[in-house]
Amino acid sequence: MIKNDLFLRALKGETVDRPPVWMMRQAGRYLPEFMELKEKYDFFTRCQTPELASEITVQPIRRYGMDAAILFSDILVIPQAMNIEVQMKPNFGPYLPNPIRKGSDLDSVIVPEVESALGYVLDAIKMTKEKLEDEIPLIGFAGSPWTILCYCVEGQGSKSFDKARGFCFTQPEAAHALLQKITDTTIAYLKAKVKAGVNAVQVFDSWGGMLSPVDYQEFSWKYIQQIVDALKEDAPVIVFGKGCWFALKEMANSGASAVGVDWTCSPMNARYLTGGNITLQGNFDPARLLSPPETIKRMVHQMINEFGKDKYIVNLGHGILPNIPLENAQAFIETVKEYQE
Repeated sequence: MIKNDLFLRALKGETVDRPPVWMMRQAGRYLPEFMELKEKYDFFTRCQTPELASEITVQPIRRYGMDAAILFSDILVIPQAMNIEVQMKPNFGPYLPNPIRKGSDLDSVIVPEVESALGYVLDAIKMTKEKLEDEIPLIGFAGSPWTILCYCVEGQGSKSFDKARGFCFTQPEAAHALLQKITDTTIAYLKAKVKAGVNAVQVFDSWGGMLSPVDYQEFSWKYIQQIVDALKEDAPVIVFGKGCWFALKEMANSGASAVGVDWTCSPMNARYLTGGNITLQGNFDPARLLSPPETIKRMVHQMINEFGKDKYIVNLGHGILPNIPLENAQAFIETVKEYQE
């Protein structure tokens, strides 16, 4: 049994004394202990070495005592396992030397046996569970099929992913074939993660907001729905789409246990758009953690009051930035842990 099950209780919609708190990207680049490991090991070595991935996962828990840990990994381990080369270039980000631009490029793309292709992630989960000693739950995650497609087609990060959208609109058959392969891999991957010991999973649709509401339904949401349908009996599923306020109603009615909200949507609107019955997660502006600690404390308290303490998980509206002072992150976490109505 998990000793601090606040996060899991919030996912079930139970009444709690205070909401649970964790931060997207909490295992990472704002922590000096993470930066020490970064200097010694390159990005994918950190992802693919269970000892390193598990150590990085528990670093923020040791420092701040969040109510949930999220496994250190990356969404791009999925295309790697699918026989698509992915590099992580320093000061550049992800780079895919052979992007998918036409239907025949899919011939070499496989749906792998995830236990062997991504066994290092499953080993990292088991190692992390040992380190956590059932103190708090562990979250596993994957990128949405659309978000993965964006990188596979674009070949790198982008502000607008025009090539990815163009591929979908000019070659929809090839796009749907790729999206389905990513979806099948993701379902198998997340199921294996649950079997290995994660207590909940989150699907990150980081680039969903690049699509119009109509195109979102066709090229992103229907594939996320497949993932939710396949996983919801195995573990709680959190769906998070950045810039996807227009899809909050579908997300709330999808069978997911919780819906993540970014900082551009107010708590009141998020509750309204989701019908008021589902657990919400979010939505503090990550850049607001640059504010003085006393400002952060006041704003976090107000955010909890606006969302309400029940059916709510305190988080950021996207990943924590690398330049956030440690005491500011601490102010964010502490305010939630000390919260009283």
